[in-house]
Amino acid sequence: MEATVGYAADERGNGLAYARLTGGRSRRLLRVTFQVGSRPVTARATGYAALTSVSRALCRRGFKSVRFVVSDEEFAAEIATGRNVTNELQLAYVALRCALNSLASFAVDSGGTDELTQRARAEVVLNVAA
Repeated sequence: MEATVGYAADERGNGLAYARLTGGRSRRLLRVTFQVGSRPVTARATGYAALTSVSRALCRRGFKSVRFVVSDEEFAAEIATGRNVTNELQLAYVALRCALNSLASFAVDSGGTDELTQRARAEVVLNVAA
């Protein structure tokens, strides 16, 4: 299964992620909410929280092997290697790795997520305005 993930969060850390799930003949869209725990709410902290939430949701749904696609190449490499994780994000990194390790196998690569990211941003902005 491939999960292409786009996400966004407001300044209070309320986030939303969309994951386009493709595999075999199946194609679905998963929507999950999340909370960014670190302050300030940075793009990287948002990415960790979003991917953790998506990983947990997929695990609960019985997925075993997932290839995640995120927009940021450096973020994908950071997840894979654990290098360049700042002190502020070490707990978020550990939480994400625990969620990913709940799957039988996983990979995290970079690729196009613009449509999903824009959708998440639009919904987050609408929620803030409401």
